[in-house]
Amino acid sequence: MFREEKKPLQIRHSIRRKMTALFSVVLLAALAACWLANNFFLEQYYVRNKEKILKAAYGRLDEASGTGTLEETAFIEELGVICETNNISLFVMENSGQVKIYTMKDYKLMRNRLYMYLFGQFPPGEKGEILEEKDTYAIRMNADSYSRVEYLEMTGSLKNGEFFLMRAALEPIRESVQLANRFLLYVGLSVLVIGGLIIQMVSRRLSEPLLELARLSQRMSALDFDVKFSGEEDDEIAFLGNHMNRLSETLEKTISELKTANNELQKDIEQKTKNEEMRREFLSSVSHELKTPIALIQGYAEGLKECINDDPESRNFYCEVIMDEAGKMNRMVKNLLTLNELEFGSEVVTMERFDITLMIHNLLQSVKILFEQKQVRLVFEQTEPVFVWANEYKLQEVMNNYISNALNHVEGEKVIKITVRRQTDRVRVGVFNTGKPIPEQDLERIWDKFYKVDKARTREYGGSGVGLSIVKAVLESMHRNYGAVNYENGVEFWFDADDRAQA
Repeated sequence: MFREEKKPLQIRHSIRRKMTALFSVVLLAALAACWLANNFFLEQYYVRNKEKILKAAYGRLDEASGTGTLEETAFIEELGVICETNNISLFVMENSGQVKIYTMKDYKLMRNRLYMYLFGQFPPGEKGEILEEKDTYAIRMNADSYSRVEYLEMTGSLKNGEFFLMRAALEPIRESVQLANRFLLYVGLSVLVIGGLIIQMVSRRLSEPLLELARLSQRMSALDFDVKFSGEEDDEIAFLGNHMNRLSETLEKTISELKTANNELQKDIEQKTKNEEMRREFLSSVSHELKTPIALIQGYAEGLKECINDDPESRNFYCEVIMDEAGKMNRMVKNLLTLNELEFGSEVVTMERFDITLMIHNLLQSVKILFEQKQVRLVFEQTEPVFVWANEYKLQEVMNNYISNALNHVEGEKVIKITVRRQTDRVRVGVFNTGKPIPEQDLERIWDKFYKVDKARTREYGGSGVGLSIVKAVLESMHRNYGAVNYENGVEFWFDADDRAQA
Protein backbone atom coordinates (compact mmCIF):
# COMPACT_ATOMS: atom_id res chain seq x y z
CA MET A 1 0.00 0.00 0.00
CA PHE A 2 2.75 2.44 0.93
CA ARG A 3 5.99 3.03 -0.85
CA GLU A 4 8.14 2.19 2.15
CA GLU A 5 9.68 -0.78 3.93
CA LYS A 6 7.08 -2.34 6.18
CA LYS A 7 7.91 -2.41 9.86
CA PRO A 8 5.97 -4.48 12.37
CA LEU A 9 3.76 -2.48 14.67
CA GLN A 10 3.39 -3.61 18.26
CA ILE A 11 -0.39 -3.58 18.74
CA ARG A 12 -1.70 -5.15 21.90
CA HIS A 13 -5.31 -5.62 20.82
CA SER A 14 -5.17 -6.51 17.13
CA ILE A 15 -8.30 -5.73 15.15
CA ARG A 16 -7.58 -8.81 13.02
CA ARG A 17 -7.81 -11.12 16.04
CA LYS A 18 -10.91 -9.30 17.24
CA MET A 19 -12.60 -9.63 13.84
CA THR A 20 -11.66 -13.34 13.59
CA ALA A 21 -12.96 -14.09 17.08
CA LEU A 22 -16.14 -12.04 16.59
CA PHE A 23 -17.12 -13.56 13.25
CA SER A 24 -16.21 -17.08 14.47
CA VAL A 25 -18.49 -16.65 17.49
CA VAL A 26 -21.29 -15.33 15.25
CA LEU A 27 -20.86 -18.26 12.84
CA LEU A 28 -20.80 -20.78 15.71
CA ALA A 29 -23.90 -19.21 17.25
CA ALA A 30 -25.72 -19.35 13.91
CA LEU A 31 -24.84 -23.04 13.45
CA ALA A 32 -25.85 -23.84 17.04
CA ALA A 33 -29.17 -22.03 16.54
CA CYS A 34 -29.81 -24.02 13.35
CA TRP A 35 -29.00 -27.30 15.12
CA LEU A 36 -31.23 -26.53 18.10
CA ALA A 37 -34.10 -25.44 15.86
CA ASN A 38 -33.68 -28.60 13.79
CA ASN A 39 -33.52 -30.82 16.87
CA PHE A 40 -36.49 -29.37 18.76
CA PHE A 41 -38.82 -28.04 16.07
CA LEU A 42 -38.19 -30.01 12.87
CA GLU A 43 -40.21 -33.04 14.04
CA GLN A 44 -43.13 -30.84 15.00
CA TYR A 45 -42.88 -29.11 11.65
CA TYR A 46 -42.97 -32.50 9.88
CA VAL A 47 -46.01 -33.57 11.92
CA ARG A 48 -47.87 -30.33 11.11
CA ASN A 49 -46.98 -30.71 7.48
CA LYS A 50 -48.19 -34.33 7.47
CA GLU A 51 -51.47 -33.16 9.03
CA LYS A 52 -51.95 -30.75 6.15
CA ILE A 53 -51.24 -33.53 3.65
CA LEU A 54 -53.78 -35.83 5.32
CA LYS A 55 -56.40 -33.08 5.32
CA ALA A 56 -55.67 -32.30 1.67
CA ALA A 57 -56.05 -35.99 0.77
CA TYR A 58 -59.27 -36.16 2.79
CA GLY A 59 -60.60 -33.09 0.99
CA ARG A 60 -59.92 -34.68 -2.41
CA LEU A 61 -61.46 -37.98 -1.24
CA ASP A 62 -64.55 -36.28 0.18
CA GLU A 63 -65.00 -34.25 -3.01
CA ALA A 64 -64.88 -37.40 -5.16
CA SER A 65 -67.33 -39.11 -2.81
CA GLY A 66 -69.80 -36.29 -3.19
CA THR A 67 -69.57 -36.28 -7.03
CA GLY A 68 -69.75 -40.07 -7.42
CA THR A 69 -66.27 -40.37 -8.98
CA LEU A 70 -64.75 -42.29 -6.10
CA GLU A 71 -64.42 -45.58 -8.03
CA GLU A 72 -63.43 -44.14 -11.39
CA THR A 73 -60.09 -45.30 -12.77
CA ALA A 74 -58.67 -41.78 -13.17
CA PHE A 75 -59.42 -40.92 -9.55
CA ILE A 76 -58.05 -44.25 -8.30
CA GLU A 77 -54.78 -43.56 -10.14
CA GLU A 78 -54.66 -39.98 -8.77
CA LEU A 79 -55.33 -41.29 -5.27
CA GLY A 80 -52.57 -43.89 -5.63
CA VAL A 81 -50.07 -41.20 -6.61
CA ILE A 82 -51.05 -39.08 -3.58
CA CYS A 83 -50.73 -42.00 -1.16
CA GLU A 84 -47.47 -43.32 -2.62
CA THR A 85 -45.85 -39.89 -2.80
CA ASN A 86 -46.70 -38.99 0.81
CA ASN A 87 -46.35 -42.54 2.29
CA ILE A 88 -50.05 -42.69 3.28
CA SER A 89 -52.06 -45.90 3.87
CA LEU A 90 -55.78 -45.53 2.95
CA PHE A 91 -58.80 -47.72 3.64
CA VAL A 92 -62.42 -46.88 2.69
CA MET A 93 -65.47 -49.04 3.35
CA GLU A 94 -69.19 -48.67 2.92
CA ASN A 95 -71.48 -48.25 5.92
CA SER A 96 -72.53 -51.84 5.35
CA GLY A 97 -68.95 -53.02 6.01
CA GLN A 98 -68.19 -53.72 2.34
CA VAL A 99 -64.54 -52.90 1.43
CA LYS A 100 -64.39 -50.22 -1.24
CA ILE A 101 -60.85 -48.78 -1.59
CA TYR A 102 -57.52 -49.77 -0.02
CA THR A 103 -53.89 -48.94 -0.91
CA MET A 104 -52.03 -51.71 0.95
CA LYS A 105 -51.93 -55.49 0.57
CA ASP A 106 -52.95 -56.38 4.11
CA TYR A 107 -56.07 -54.24 4.38
CA LYS A 108 -57.59 -56.37 7.19
CA LEU A 109 -55.43 -54.63 9.79
CA MET A 110 -56.70 -51.25 8.56
CA ARG A 111 -60.29 -52.51 8.63
CA ASN A 112 -59.91 -53.77 12.21
CA ARG A 113 -58.46 -50.41 13.35
CA LEU A 114 -61.32 -48.60 11.65
CA TYR A 115 -63.78 -50.75 13.56
CA MET A 116 -61.96 -49.94 16.78
CA TYR A 117 -62.37 -46.21 16.10
CA LEU A 118 -66.03 -46.56 15.10
CA PHE A 119 -67.02 -48.64 18.15
CA GLY A 120 -64.45 -47.29 20.61
CA GLN A 121 -62.88 -50.69 21.24
CA PHE A 122 -59.22 -49.71 21.58
CA PRO A 123 -56.58 -52.01 23.02
CA PRO A 124 -55.36 -50.92 26.48
CA GLY A 125 -53.13 -47.84 26.22
CA GLU A 126 -53.80 -47.27 22.52
CA LYS A 127 -56.44 -44.58 22.56
CA GLY A 128 -53.86 -42.00 21.37
CA GLU A 129 -53.66 -38.20 21.48
CA ILE A 130 -56.27 -36.24 19.56
CA LEU A 131 -54.58 -33.44 17.57
CA GLU A 132 -57.68 -32.14 15.79
CA GLU A 133 -61.33 -33.16 15.87
CA LYS A 134 -64.17 -32.05 13.57
CA ASP A 135 -67.73 -33.29 12.92
CA THR A 136 -66.63 -35.41 9.97
CA TYR A 137 -63.09 -36.43 10.94
CA ALA A 138 -60.53 -36.65 13.72
CA ILE A 139 -56.73 -36.71 13.65
CA ARG A 140 -54.82 -38.66 16.32
CA MET A 141 -51.25 -39.52 17.11
CA ASN A 142 -51.27 -43.17 18.12
CA ALA A 143 -48.93 -46.14 18.60
CA ASP A 144 -49.72 -49.50 17.06
CA SER A 145 -49.80 -52.16 19.81
CA TYR A 146 -48.50 -54.83 17.40
CA SER A 147 -45.64 -53.03 15.62
CA ARG A 148 -44.95 -50.48 18.39
CA VAL A 149 -44.68 -47.82 15.67
CA GLU A 150 -46.25 -44.39 16.07
CA TYR A 151 -48.67 -43.27 13.40
CA LEU A 152 -50.59 -40.15 12.50
CA GLU A 153 -54.12 -41.48 11.88
CA MET A 154 -57.17 -39.75 10.42
CA THR A 155 -60.64 -41.32 10.66
CA GLY A 156 -64.10 -40.08 9.74
CA SER A 157 -66.92 -40.27 7.21
CA LEU A 158 -67.37 -39.04 3.64
CA LYS A 159 -70.31 -37.23 2.08
CA ASN A 160 -71.91 -40.48 0.83
CA GLY A 161 -71.80 -42.01 4.35
CA GLU A 162 -68.74 -44.18 3.77
CA PHE A 163 -66.04 -44.49 6.41
CA PHE A 164 -62.29 -44.09 5.92
CA LEU A 165 -58.98 -44.47 7.72
CA MET A 166 -55.72 -42.83 6.65
CA ARG A 167 -52.43 -43.28 8.48
CA ALA A 168 -48.82 -42.14 8.04
CA ALA A 169 -45.94 -43.56 10.04
CA LEU A 170 -43.96 -41.07 12.16
CA GLU A 171 -40.88 -43.24 12.56
CA PRO A 172 -39.40 -42.24 9.14
CA ILE A 173 -39.91 -38.64 10.16
CA ARG A 174 -37.90 -39.14 13.35
CA GLU A 175 -35.19 -40.97 11.45
CA SER A 176 -35.08 -38.09 8.95
CA VAL A 177 -34.78 -35.59 11.80
CA GLN A 178 -31.93 -37.53 13.41
CA LEU A 179 -30.19 -37.93 10.07
CA ALA A 180 -30.62 -34.21 9.35
CA ASN A 181 -29.19 -33.36 12.76
CA ARG A 182 -26.11 -35.52 12.21
CA PHE A 183 -25.64 -34.12 8.72
CA LEU A 184 -26.04 -30.58 10.00
CA LEU A 185 -23.51 -31.28 12.75
CA TYR A 186 -20.90 -32.59 10.29
CA VAL A 187 -21.55 -29.81 7.80
CA GLY A 188 -21.56 -27.21 10.60
CA LEU A 189 -18.16 -28.32 11.89
CA SER A 190 -16.75 -28.23 8.35
CA VAL A 191 -18.28 -24.80 7.72
CA LEU A 192 -16.94 -23.57 11.05
CA VAL A 193 -13.38 -24.66 10.20
CA ILE A 194 -13.50 -23.40 6.60
CA GLY A 195 -15.34 -20.24 7.65
CA GLY A 196 -12.76 -19.55 10.35
CA LEU A 197 -9.98 -19.76 7.78
CA ILE A 198 -11.88 -17.52 5.36
CA ILE A 199 -12.67 -15.04 8.14
CA GLN A 200 -9.01 -14.92 9.12
CA MET A 201 -8.00 -14.27 5.51
CA VAL A 202 -10.65 -11.58 5.09
CA SER A 203 -9.78 -9.92 8.41
CA ARG A 204 -6.10 -9.94 7.42
CA ARG A 205 -6.97 -8.35 4.08
CA LEU A 206 -9.02 -5.68 5.87
CA SER A 207 -6.52 -5.05 8.66
CA GLU A 208 -3.39 -4.74 6.50
CA PRO A 209 -4.48 -1.42 4.90
CA LEU A 210 -5.36 -0.15 8.38
CA LEU A 211 -1.91 -1.12 9.63
CA GLU A 212 -0.40 0.71 6.67
CA LEU A 213 -2.46 3.78 7.56
CA ALA A 214 -1.14 3.47 11.12
CA ARG A 215 2.42 3.44 9.76
CA LEU A 216 1.60 6.50 7.67
CA SER A 217 0.29 8.39 10.71
CA GLN A 218 3.37 7.29 12.70
CA ARG A 219 5.66 8.74 10.04
CA MET A 220 3.54 11.90 9.80
CA SER A 221 3.76 12.38 13.58
CA ALA A 222 7.54 12.46 13.10
CA LEU A 223 7.08 15.14 10.38
CA ASP A 224 8.07 12.70 7.63
CA PHE A 225 5.83 13.41 4.65
CA ASP A 226 7.58 11.30 1.99
CA VAL A 227 5.42 8.21 2.58
CA LYS A 228 2.17 8.13 0.58
CA PHE A 229 -0.84 5.86 0.46
CA SER A 230 -1.07 4.08 -2.89
CA GLY A 231 -4.13 1.82 -2.58
CA GLU A 232 -6.02 1.31 -5.82
CA GLU A 233 -9.27 -0.14 -4.47
CA ASP A 234 -12.29 2.14 -4.41
CA ASP A 235 -13.46 1.63 -0.84
CA GLU A 236 -13.63 3.47 2.49
CA ILE A 237 -10.04 2.63 3.42
CA ALA A 238 -8.75 4.01 0.12
CA PHE A 239 -10.92 7.09 0.68
CA LEU A 240 -9.33 7.56 4.12
CA GLY A 241 -5.84 6.92 2.72
CA ASN A 242 -6.27 9.49 -0.05
CA HIS A 243 -7.45 12.06 2.45
CA MET A 244 -4.44 11.30 4.64
CA ASN A 245 -2.28 11.96 1.57
CA ARG A 246 -3.98 15.34 1.23
CA LEU A 247 -3.52 15.92 4.95
CA SER A 248 0.18 15.09 4.59
CA GLU A 249 0.54 17.53 1.69
CA THR A 250 -1.38 20.21 3.58
CA LEU A 251 0.73 19.76 6.71
CA GLU A 252 3.91 19.89 4.66
CA LYS A 253 2.71 23.04 2.95
CA THR A 254 1.64 24.57 6.27
CA ILE A 255 4.98 23.82 7.90
CA SER A 256 6.70 25.33 4.88
CA GLU A 257 4.55 28.44 5.25
CA LEU A 258 5.32 28.56 8.99
CA LYS A 259 9.02 28.39 8.25
CA THR A 260 8.59 31.13 5.69
CA ALA A 261 6.65 33.17 8.22
CA ASN A 262 9.40 32.57 10.76
CA ASN A 263 11.92 33.84 8.24
CA GLU A 264 9.76 36.89 7.68
CA LEU A 265 9.59 37.34 11.44
CA GLN A 266 13.35 37.41 11.55
CA LYS A 267 13.28 40.09 8.91
CA ASP A 268 10.72 42.03 10.97
CA ILE A 269 13.02 41.85 13.97
CA GLU A 270 15.80 43.29 11.85
CA GLN A 271 13.39 45.93 10.63
CA LYS A 272 12.80 47.08 14.19
CA THR A 273 16.33 48.39 14.27
CA LYS A 274 15.34 50.80 11.53
CA ASN A 275 12.26 52.11 13.33
CA GLU A 276 14.18 54.85 15.09
CA GLU A 277 15.45 56.18 11.79
CA MET A 278 11.92 56.07 10.38
CA ARG A 279 10.60 57.97 13.38
CA ARG A 280 13.27 60.63 12.98
CA GLU A 281 12.36 60.97 9.31
CA PHE A 282 8.70 61.21 10.27
CA LEU A 283 9.35 63.99 12.79
CA SER A 284 11.47 65.83 10.26
CA SER A 285 8.69 65.66 7.66
CA VAL A 286 6.07 66.79 10.17
CA SER A 287 8.24 69.70 11.24
CA HIS A 288 8.72 70.71 7.61
CA GLU A 289 4.99 70.54 6.87
CA LEU A 290 4.00 72.45 10.01
CA LYS A 291 6.62 75.17 9.57
CA THR A 292 4.72 77.07 6.85
CA PRO A 293 1.25 77.22 8.51
CA ILE A 294 2.83 78.05 11.90
CA ALA A 295 4.81 80.92 10.31
CA LEU A 296 1.66 82.25 8.62
CA ILE A 297 -0.34 82.05 11.83
CA GLN A 298 2.43 83.78 13.77
CA GLY A 299 2.84 86.54 11.15
CA TYR A 300 -0.83 87.35 10.83
CA ALA A 301 -1.32 87.18 14.62
CA GLU A 302 1.53 89.69 15.11
CA GLY A 303 -0.06 91.91 12.46
CA LEU A 304 -3.34 91.88 14.34
CA LYS A 305 -1.54 92.62 17.60
CA GLU A 306 0.35 95.60 16.13
CA CYS A 307 -2.81 96.89 14.37
CA ILE A 308 -1.13 97.07 10.96
CA ASN A 309 -4.53 97.51 9.39
CA ASP A 310 -7.30 98.90 11.56
CA ASP A 311 -10.13 98.52 9.09
CA PRO A 312 -12.59 95.66 9.77
CA GLU A 313 -12.07 94.10 6.32
CA SER A 314 -8.34 93.63 6.92
CA ARG A 315 -8.86 92.23 10.42
CA ASN A 316 -11.42 89.73 9.07
CA PHE A 317 -8.95 88.68 6.36
CA TYR A 318 -6.19 88.17 8.94
CA CYS A 319 -8.53 86.12 11.15
CA GLU A 320 -9.70 83.96 8.22
CA VAL A 321 -6.10 83.20 7.25
CA ILE A 322 -5.29 82.21 10.83
CA MET A 323 -8.40 80.01 11.08
CA ASP A 324 -7.76 78.43 7.68
CA GLU A 325 -4.15 77.58 8.52
CA ALA A 326 -5.17 76.28 11.96
CA GLY A 327 -7.81 74.06 10.32
CA LYS A 328 -5.22 72.69 7.88
CA MET A 329 -2.87 71.94 10.76
CA ASN A 330 -5.68 70.21 12.66
CA ARG A 331 -6.57 68.02 9.69
CA MET A 332 -2.94 67.18 9.07
CA VAL A 333 -2.37 66.23 12.72
CA LYS A 334 -5.46 63.95 12.67
CA ASN A 335 -4.28 62.29 9.47
CA LEU A 336 -0.80 61.83 10.91
CA LEU A 337 -2.21 60.26 14.07
CA THR A 338 -4.31 57.89 11.95
CA LEU A 339 -1.34 57.00 9.77
CA ASN A 340 0.91 56.52 12.77
CA GLU A 341 -1.62 54.16 14.37
CA LEU A 342 -1.85 52.11 11.18
CA GLU A 343 1.91 51.88 10.63
CA PHE A 344 3.11 51.37 14.19
CA GLY A 345 0.05 50.26 16.11
CA SER A 346 -0.83 46.67 17.10
CA GLU A 347 -4.55 46.87 16.33
CA VAL A 348 -6.12 43.60 15.11
CA VAL A 349 -8.00 44.19 11.86
CA THR A 350 -11.42 42.54 12.16
CA MET A 351 -12.61 41.05 8.87
CA GLU A 352 -16.34 40.92 8.21
CA ARG A 353 -18.66 40.24 5.28
CA PHE A 354 -20.69 43.21 4.07
CA ASP A 355 -22.31 44.69 0.96
CA ILE A 356 -19.76 47.10 -0.55
CA THR A 357 -22.36 48.46 -2.97
CA LEU A 358 -24.53 49.63 -0.07
CA MET A 359 -21.49 51.09 1.71
CA ILE A 360 -20.53 53.17 -1.37
CA HIS A 361 -24.13 54.39 -1.86
CA ASN A 362 -24.30 55.56 1.77
CA LEU A 363 -20.94 57.32 1.46
CA LEU A 364 -21.94 59.10 -1.75
CA GLN A 365 -25.17 60.22 -0.14
CA SER A 366 -23.22 61.92 2.67
CA VAL A 367 -20.91 63.83 0.26
CA LYS A 368 -23.58 64.58 -2.34
CA ILE A 369 -23.41 68.31 -1.56
CA LEU A 370 -19.70 68.43 -2.48
CA PHE A 371 -20.46 67.11 -5.98
CA GLU A 372 -23.19 69.72 -6.37
CA GLN A 373 -20.94 72.57 -5.20
CA LYS A 374 -18.23 71.66 -7.72
CA GLN A 375 -20.78 70.81 -10.42
CA VAL A 376 -19.30 67.32 -10.87
CA ARG A 377 -21.29 64.57 -12.60
CA LEU A 378 -21.18 61.33 -10.63
CA VAL A 379 -21.49 57.98 -12.41
CA PHE A 380 -22.15 54.90 -10.25
CA GLU A 381 -24.33 52.32 -11.97
CA GLN A 382 -23.88 49.37 -9.58
CA THR A 383 -27.20 48.44 -7.93
CA GLU A 384 -26.91 44.72 -7.17
CA PRO A 385 -25.38 43.72 -3.81
CA VAL A 386 -21.71 42.71 -3.92
CA PHE A 387 -20.49 41.06 -0.71
CA VAL A 388 -16.81 41.20 0.26
CA TRP A 389 -14.64 40.29 3.27
CA ALA A 390 -12.86 43.30 4.79
CA ASN A 391 -13.03 45.81 7.63
CA GLU A 392 -16.00 47.97 6.63
CA TYR A 393 -14.92 51.04 8.65
CA LYS A 394 -11.39 51.07 7.23
CA LEU A 395 -12.58 50.37 3.67
CA GLN A 396 -14.98 53.28 4.01
CA GLU A 397 -12.00 55.46 4.97
CA VAL A 398 -10.19 54.30 1.81
CA MET A 399 -13.20 55.18 -0.37
CA ASN A 400 -13.52 58.55 1.36
CA ASN A 401 -9.87 59.37 0.55
CA TYR A 402 -10.26 58.21 -3.07
CA ILE A 403 -13.42 60.31 -3.55
CA SER A 404 -11.88 63.38 -1.86
CA ASN A 405 -8.79 63.02 -4.02
CA ALA A 406 -10.97 62.75 -7.16
CA LEU A 407 -12.98 65.86 -6.18
CA ASN A 408 -9.80 67.85 -5.60
CA HIS A 409 -8.29 66.93 -9.00
CA VAL A 410 -11.32 66.61 -11.30
CA GLU A 411 -11.10 68.82 -14.40
CA GLY A 412 -12.31 68.97 -17.98
CA GLU A 413 -15.66 67.24 -18.32
CA LYS A 414 -15.85 67.06 -14.53
CA VAL A 415 -16.92 63.42 -14.35
CA ILE A 416 -16.22 61.04 -11.49
CA LYS A 417 -17.04 57.39 -12.19
CA ILE A 418 -17.07 54.65 -9.55
CA THR A 419 -17.02 51.00 -10.65
CA VAL A 420 -17.36 47.66 -8.85
CA ARG A 421 -16.16 44.80 -11.07
CA ARG A 422 -16.18 41.09 -10.22
CA GLN A 423 -13.02 39.25 -11.24
CA THR A 424 -11.88 35.63 -10.91
CA ASP A 425 -11.37 35.51 -7.16
CA ARG A 426 -11.85 39.09 -6.04
CA VAL A 427 -13.79 42.34 -6.47
CA ARG A 428 -12.04 45.42 -7.87
CA VAL A 429 -13.34 48.88 -6.92
CA GLY A 430 -12.20 51.87 -9.00
CA VAL A 431 -12.64 55.66 -8.66
CA PHE A 432 -11.99 57.53 -11.94
CA ASN A 433 -11.92 61.30 -12.42
CA THR A 434 -11.42 63.30 -15.59
CA GLY A 435 -8.42 65.62 -15.57
CA LYS A 436 -4.65 65.61 -16.01
CA PRO A 437 -2.85 62.26 -15.81
CA ILE A 438 -0.21 61.75 -13.11
CA PRO A 439 3.37 61.89 -14.47
CA GLU A 440 4.71 58.34 -14.85
CA GLN A 441 7.73 59.05 -12.66
CA ASP A 442 5.37 60.06 -9.81
CA LEU A 443 2.98 57.06 -9.95
CA GLU A 444 4.99 55.00 -7.46
CA ARG A 445 5.77 57.92 -5.11
CA ILE A 446 2.24 59.27 -4.64
CA TRP A 447 1.72 56.69 -1.83
CA ASP A 448 4.65 58.09 0.22
CA LYS A 449 3.99 60.39 3.17
CA PHE A 450 3.96 64.11 2.36
CA TYR A 451 4.70 63.54 -1.35
CA LYS A 452 2.87 66.06 -3.56
CA VAL A 453 2.85 65.97 -7.38
CA ASP A 454 1.56 69.54 -7.76
CA LYS A 455 2.46 71.40 -4.57
CA ALA A 456 0.70 74.59 -5.63
CA ARG A 457 -2.50 72.72 -6.37
CA THR A 458 -2.23 70.78 -3.12
CA ARG A 459 -1.73 74.00 -1.19
CA GLU A 460 -4.80 75.44 -2.91
CA TYR A 461 -7.22 72.87 -1.46
CA GLY A 462 -5.33 72.35 1.79
CA GLY A 463 -3.90 68.88 1.14
CA SER A 464 -1.16 67.51 3.38
CA GLY A 465 0.05 64.62 1.20
CA VAL A 466 -1.02 62.04 3.82
CA GLY A 467 -4.36 60.78 2.41
CA LEU A 468 -2.93 58.22 -0.02
CA SER A 469 -0.42 57.09 2.63
CA ILE A 470 -3.39 56.27 4.85
CA VAL A 471 -4.96 54.33 1.96
CA LYS A 472 -1.73 52.38 1.52
CA ALA A 473 -1.47 51.56 5.24
CA VAL A 474 -5.13 50.47 5.48
CA LEU A 475 -5.01 48.16 2.45
CA GLU A 476 -1.66 46.65 3.40
CA SER A 477 -3.00 45.91 6.89
CA MET A 478 -5.66 43.78 5.15
CA HIS A 479 -3.15 42.39 2.60
CA ARG A 480 -5.04 43.79 -0.39
CA ASN A 481 -3.71 45.20 -3.67
CA TYR A 482 -4.13 48.81 -4.76
CA GLY A 483 -2.82 51.20 -7.41
CA ALA A 484 -3.39 54.04 -9.84
CA VAL A 485 -3.79 53.93 -13.63
CA ASN A 486 -3.42 56.82 -16.09
CA TYR A 487 -5.83 57.31 -18.98
CA GLU A 488 -5.85 59.94 -21.74
CA ASN A 489 -8.64 61.87 -20.06
CA GLY A 490 -7.98 61.20 -16.39
CA VAL A 491 -6.77 58.91 -13.59
CA GLU A 492 -8.31 55.87 -11.87
CA PHE A 493 -7.42 54.80 -8.33
CA TRP A 494 -8.35 51.18 -7.48
CA PHE A 495 -8.16 48.52 -4.77
CA ASP A 496 -9.10 44.84 -4.50
CA ALA A 497 -11.38 43.17 -1.96
CA ASP A 498 -11.80 39.43 -1.34
CA ASP A 499 -15.21 37.88 -2.02
CA ARG A 500 -14.31 34.45 -0.65
CA ALA A 501 -14.54 33.07 2.87
CA GLN A 502 -10.96 31.72 2.69
CA ALA A 503 -8.06 34.00 3.48
